[in-house]
Amino acid sequence: MMASKQWIYAGIVLIVAFLTSCSQEEESHKFTIGFSQCTEGDAWRKAMHKEMEREASFHPELSLQIKDGKNSSATQVKHIKKFIEQKVDLLIVSPNESEPITPVVEEAFEKGIPVILVDRKISSSSYSAYVGADNFQIGKLAGEYVSNLLKGEGKIIEVWGLQGSSPAIERHRGFLEGISQYPEVKVVAEVKGDWEKEVAKKRFPAVFLQHPKADLVFAHNDVMAMGSYESLHGLKQKNRLKFIGFDGLAGPNGGLQLVEDGILDATFLYPTGGEEIIQLAYNILHNQPYKKENILNSTVIDGRNVHIMKQQSNKILSQEENINRQQNKISEQIKIYNNQRTLLYVLIISLVIIIILGAYAVYSLRLRHETNRALMAKNREILEQRNEIAVMAKKAEKANEAKLKFFTNISHEFRTPLTLILGPVEDALQSNISTVLRKDMLLVRQNALRLLKLVNQLMDFRKVERKKMRLQTSESDLVKFVKEVVQPFERLARKRHIQLKIIARVKEINVYFDKDKIDKILFNLLSNSFKFTKENGRITILIELSEDRNHVLITVEDTGKGMTPSQVANAFDRFYTAEDNASLGTGLGLALSKEFIKLHHGEISVVSKEREGTRFIFNLPLGKEHLKEEEIIMEPNKSEQSAPLIAGVLDFDQVLFSGTQVQEPSETAKEHTILVIEDNKELREFLVSRLATDFNVVDAPQGAFGLQQAFDIIPDLIICDVTLPQKDGLEVTAMLKKDMRTSHIPVILLTAKDSLEYKIDGIQAGADLYVTKPFSYLYLLERVKGLLRNRDLLKVYYNSAIAVDTKVQTAQPKQLDKKFINDVAALVEKNLQNTDLSANDIAENLGMSRVHVYRKMKALLGYSLNDYIVNTRLKKARHLLLSSQMNISEIAYEVGFSSPAYFSTAFKNHFNMSPSDFKSTRPGKEKNLV
Repeated sequence: MMASKQWIYAGIVLIVAFLTSCSQEEESHKFTIGFSQCTEGDAWRKAMHKEMEREASFHPELSLQIKDGKNSSATQVKHIKKFIEQKVDLLIVSPNESEPITPVVEEAFEKGIPVILVDRKISSSSYSAYVGADNFQIGKLAGEYVSNLLKGEGKIIEVWGLQGSSPAIERHRGFLEGISQYPEVKVVAEVKGDWEKEVAKKRFPAVFLQHPKADLVFAHNDVMAMGSYESLHGLKQKNRLKFIGFDGLAGPNGGLQLVEDGILDATFLYPTGGEEIIQLAYNILHNQPYKKENILNSTVIDGRNVHIMKQQSNKILSQEENINRQQNKISEQIKIYNNQRTLLYVLIISLVIIIILGAYAVYSLRLRHETNRALMAKNREILEQRNEIAVMAKKAEKANEAKLKFFTNISHEFRTPLTLILGPVEDALQSNISTVLRKDMLLVRQNALRLLKLVNQLMDFRKVERKKMRLQTSESDLVKFVKEVVQPFERLARKRHIQLKIIARVKEINVYFDKDKIDKILFNLLSNSFKFTKENGRITILIELSEDRNHVLITVEDTGKGMTPSQVANAFDRFYTAEDNASLGTGLGLALSKEFIKLHHGEISVVSKEREGTRFIFNLPLGKEHLKEEEIIMEPNKSEQSAPLIAGVLDFDQVLFSGTQVQEPSETAKEHTILVIEDNKELREFLVSRLATDFNVVDAPQGAFGLQQAFDIIPDLIICDVTLPQKDGLEVTAMLKKDMRTSHIPVILLTAKDSLEYKIDGIQAGADLYVTKPFSYLYLLERVKGLLRNRDLLKVYYNSAIAVDTKVQTAQPKQLDKKFINDVAALVEKNLQNTDLSANDIAENLGMSRVHVYRKMKALLGYSLNDYIVNTRLKKARHLLLSSQMNISEIAYEVGFSSPAYFSTAFKNHFNMSPSDFKSTRPGKEKNLV
């Protein structure tokens, strides 16, 4: 069997060697030529491209890439930079404008890329070669020709190309030089044609009407001359005008045809030079001699020689077509040849493979019958075992899932009691209490926070089990971070006379890591070290790079009681605690730490001996290549790093409270009303009693009743629990935000579910804030005040944003407030002339009660609907006083006032000026009126 396989492999190797030897061809070096063209929009440049591509086809090693700048110097600069980044072998540039293109061409030249300038030059000599006609000489030739044509006397209108380009400048200078010997020949006007026919056609008539006695139009190219000619359609003066252009291209719309048709009196041949450009590029790339300045010859084409020139150009075009057809035919034949050769190789290889496989099939057929019987028996045995394992695994998974679900639900239930414990304790610690009672309150709070830490550990464990734990890494200095984590332990170390030391072999090292998870890992390792290290012991944290310098190593070592080999082997097992340490933990901390390290693509290990101490070592990879894109976040702001309730630190008495005194109930009138929807009676009463200090508070024990109260009283803010009977908090929030009456009310959701998925559900339902239990009441109070302040700012916005001519807009689900304001404005504007228009009419059109409309307007704008109607009428009246010829009485009735006297009184009260005085005021003073 092995000999047969070796024989087959040898045959395949021979076939591959045969195919390679037959198909291998020596390939010449490929050269990439980048051509930055200022524009491809005119016929002259299209003719250039055809010549270049035809000439390049004779040199298969040349690959030509053309980019169109579309008459934009900025676009052309970007194209040239891309060619530089691409590291092309040679760069061809036809500049749009000299000055803007010069720096980037110099950059390419300095980087060793040969540069050929075509048609136009730059403001520097940093280029390899130039191909093009001498625009100055052509311009001079045109000037001399025109002077003779006009017999030494005449007025000329010059149609410029792009004024910043070198051809336009040089042709202009040469033309002036050519006519300088004839004082009576003058350029009386200029037109900016920008090389484009339509531009010249649009701009020429205005200039010509200013100089109707002009004798000749001198355009910098044929298409602008054609555009100028067509722009004078229907004018008698067109017949006596003479038109001169440049380029002299062949083809139906070229300069030759225009001269022959009598549209142009003459054109000057401006060779495209496409063939010369490619030949010059070939010489440069192959280190052959070449000239830097390659000037193309020109000649005048008029009625005397146009027929001969056209015949020659037609012949050339016909030859070009024949050459293209022949090249296409040759390419097809080569393609057919290559396909046939490839097919022959495939047939030969297939035949050999069939023979080899046939021989192998005959040989293996005998073995297959013998092995099939044994395999069938083995498969039946494996299937039976697999089915048994699958059943057992399913039962175990179901039992484990039920256990974890039970613990998770228990953990969620812990959060509400913890809130009720920590809230009163927080108030007590802020009040003037005795030292003994303060000590007891600190003890209560410390143990409540410890319980919260255990709950969080269990929740993290649940997330790991369900594979929903995600990294949120950012690049930070790991050395500085470790020092910040260790700092809270220094007080405990001093108290127990333990030497706590950090040794950093690197002063600073930036690592991508999840601060929350690394904080939990370090806290857990340090907590274990302090648990098992006696007084006068030593705990050392070492930070160093690995030998390959691809990882950073963090070691936490202590001189504690150490671990047995069995304990070391099971240290990272979930729920494992040694028999003699059963009272010191749950067995979750190290298991979670290992999972967190795995998420970072790192490793953690432990080395320990009894009565000698323990050393935990974990590493984190450097860089970010190992992380997914969604696992990397921007560095959070400091304000976002601090939570309303902090668990997992040692100096608990310095964390939450800084001696702030409890506020006494305010005797002043309370401006805002808050609705609290919470099914837990104790928590609801706690929130009502605390919030009543600053606000009017209404409470509801379940969702449906709370929703009805929201519609009845229209509160300023709603605090709602997520888990409620009848309707949960998400349903309540969604219904509030979709209803026109309550869409503007901020909603704060309270929940024990702190995972990202639940937070996203809350935000999608329309909640303005998502607060997890247990929470600090002070944090909640400040967020309530902040949301109310923001709502007051929105009133100012809506007041300033509303205009008299506001129209109804299509509203999105989260823009109901804006839609409400727009609907009110549209209804008022539509019925502005109706003197009986009232708030009841508006409410009826909106399909809402008058009370709800009043409350909505007061909440969003700060004033009533009737005030809004009057203000709108006055603003409209002010506009009519300034822009119409109507008298004051007509304007009063036009904007809906019942009488001119009432209108005058209202106008004067609002603008501090009577309508008659305002109308006589200069329009410029309107800006001073409110």
